[in-house]
Amino acid sequence: MALNIKPLSDRVIVEPAAAETQTASGIIIPDTAKEKPQKGIVLAIGNGKKDEPMTVKVGDIVLYGKYAGTDLKLDGKDYLIMREDDILAII
Repeated sequence: MALNIKPLSDRVIVEPAAAETQTASGIIIPDTAKEKPQKGIVLAIGNGKKDEPMTVKVGDIVLYGKYAGTDLKLDGKDYLIMREDDILAII
């Protein structure tokens, strides 16, 4: 899917993974108890800073902090826009 948004500087747009609806043992998690996902797919990246090129690329699956980024709703879908520094790891 192509986004019509180009992040600036060292920012990336991430599509969060779906929240878990069931535990490994089979217990169904109600909507009020679901946690915000901390994993997602990078959909778009900026150009990076002058002295620091971007290390993530489009399509990477990344882990990020629980409260990282700013929520963005576009065409009925939820995304996060965050700085590359908020990404903890590439899976």
